[in-house]
Amino acid sequence: MIYVGCCGFPKGRAACFQHFPLVEVQQTFYKPPRSETARRWQQEAPPGFIFTLKVWQLVTHPPSSPTYRRSGLSIPPDRRDRYGGFRLTPEVLEAWERTREVALALKAPVVVFQCPPTFTATPENIAAMRHFFSTVDRAGMGFAWEPRGPWEDETIAALCRDLDLIHCVDPFVRPPVTSGTAYFRLHGIGGYRYRFTDADLQQVLEWCRPFATAYVLFNNISMWEDGLRLQRQLPQSLRGWSETSP
Repeated sequence: MIYVGCCGFPKGRAACFQHFPLVEVQQTFYKPPRSETARRWQQEAPPGFIFTLKVWQLVTHPPSSPTYRRSGLSIPPDRRDRYGGFRLTPEVLEAWERTREVALALKAPVVVFQCPPTFTATPENIAAMRHFFSTVDRAGMGFAWEPRGPWEDETIAALCRDLDLIHCVDPFVRPPVTSGTAYFRLHGIGGYRYRFTDADLQQVLEWCRPFATAYVLFNNISMWEDGLRLQRQLPQSLRGWSETSP
């Protein structure tokens, strides 16, 4: 089945619930909401609606990342080496636990671990990943890993196989090296302002076909319009939900 949605809520939650079967929650990357808030969102959504979410950046990104500016956190200089990079520090483990609580409240089938381009395939980083993913409680959820930067396919494939990870990709940049479940994040060809053509969307459908389940998340300036256009192109046999939109 193919599930289409947006990265975040480009319109109000009610509109997203009406027109899409899926959303990837972005707020959890910057600062997770309270579990009660996430539970309310899940209760507001129609039956069968799917929430996925990004892990809190404290797990994956160092405090030097510009994305920390939106977190509202003030991290003392002498503690900056305790965040990000999948380090098994109390700070990273607490950040994972906060993310996990929200994921459980949302009944999320997949949590996305997006790494910064500075997280490269060094022996230290690979070892940190192995330790982290072998330690944390997954609570039955799938983990999608989005590496960025110069990672070799062979290294990604080995880590995904050993650690039971879904290779999360923008398929216009690189194909996934894992099978079974696809997790596509469409950032726009060449940048956020790109609007996908009908031919682009047909290509996305072709990339989805080999997978038993495909999550397709738009993350470009026209994510709402492009997502709806892709849904209209989906054969009924590949839809895992009943549309409620007009």
